[in-house]
Amino acid sequence: MFTGIITDVGTIAELEQQGDLRARIKTGYDTATIDMGASIASDGVCLTVVALGDDWYDVQISAETVSKTNLGDWSVGKRVNLERALKVGDELGGHIVSGHVDGVAEVVELHDEGGSTRVTLRAPEALARFIAPKGSVALNGTSLTVNDVDGCDFGINFIPHTKEVTTWGDVKLGDRINLEIDTLARYVARLHEAG
Repeated sequence: MFTGIITDVGTIAELEQQGDLRARIKTGYDTATIDMGASIASDGVCLTVVALGDDWYDVQISAETVSKTNLGDWSVGKRVNLERALKVGDELGGHIVSGHVDGVAEVVELHDEGGSTRVTLRAPEALARFIAPKGSVALNGTSLTVNDVDGCDFGINFIPHTKEVTTWGDVKLGDRINLEIDTLARYVARLHEAG
């Protein structure tokens, strides 16, 4: 489990297709404190550490994960949001995030409002019903509050701090963004269907 509070921005150092996609991610984390097999959310996708170096770790990404996320768009040099798994007793600053991406949203509009950036994203139709104004979503692993919803489109504001400590300062029109809907929204919708 994760919180959606990004604690490092890593860089894709190597990509290799070995049946599955293998990625090397350079990180500012102290890799001596990372166990083999640990889970690290990388752009919101829970990935398992399969090798470690002084300032990097490797993950193996299945074809299924590539097909359901934006990880197939990764290239060497790309910056990615990172979060280590939640430990008992850690502060829950965002919301409960599983690292299991539900689909990919597209950035369809961008404009600055003061120091903040207003981003409008288009969710896949099957997921749009789970997104509500003032509800939570995880976008590329970042816990965010939805400002408004219009059909499949929803708006998020990024304050300067968020743009500085995540990859959201790099966002551009057409970007494909990993979307994880709020687990609570999923269960409420399921209960409503059953009732």
